[in-house]
Amino acid sequence: MSHNLLKGKRGIIFGALDENSIAWKTAERVFEEGGSFVLTNAPVALRMGTINELAEKTNAQVIAADATSEKDLENLVEKAVEILGGKIDFVLHSIGMSVNVRKGRHYTDQNYDWTQKGLDISAISFHKTMQTLYKKDAMSAWGSIVGLTYMAAQRVFPDYNDMADNKAYLESVARSFGYFFGKDKKVRVNTISQSPTPTTAGKGVKGFDGFIEYADKMSPLGNATALECADYTITLFSDLTKKVTLQNLYHDGGFSNMGVSQQVMEKFVTE
Repeated sequence: MSHNLLKGKRGIIFGALDENSIAWKTAERVFEEGGSFVLTNAPVALRMGTINELAEKTNAQVIAADATSEKDLENLVEKAVEILGGKIDFVLHSIGMSVNVRKGRHYTDQNYDWTQKGLDISAISFHKTMQTLYKKDAMSAWGSIVGLTYMAAQRVFPDYNDMADNKAYLESVARSFGYFFGKDKKVRVNTISQSPTPTTAGKGVKGFDGFIEYADKMSPLGNATALECADYTITLFSDLTKKVTLQNLYHDGGFSNMGVSQQVMEKFVTE
């Protein structure tokens, strides 16, 4: 159901890979709410995914960009402004990758070249994106930038590996850059700490199926889906949240405030 919350707004959506992606669901919802945007992902991800289908459905153009490359980001922002016909109102950063996780390296036995690459892709790219937008004065006043994160940035989830460190860095960048973007450009910057979600990236974490069930039983409202996260993201892109900034916003069915739930306790209590 559309409320035209984003009518006339222009944006950039990073990270849509396939229909399981939160970025994919967000793009569909932005389109339904009247927004226009360009889609972007790394060239290798464009080859792996089905982003052209999404572009066709949402009347969007696809611009290949490596989010770790300042040159690619400059080209992306310049082309986006040109294609969309004006400054950018919203940006979704939905990028994350750990080579250590993909290669099965334990947190206590990291390959630091891989660690650095994962940090650059997952977190430093958020700073690079905002720095590019800031320097080019490409964001509209009261625009909104959102990064997706996970609460492993605050608590220990052993198999999340160095992605936990990446997310902690990402959240810090949101606060620090968000201060300058807010003060100088009236742009708000927030992160959404989402429930574990069965995306292509999420499924790469060891023991993911068991953990998603655990999180669902721990959360009073159950896990938030990718589509529900897209809905929440839409509210942050809209003018209804113009004074919300520097926040890490938990969208996890209540998981983040739970100590233990009755459903989980029942697994351990014996007669």
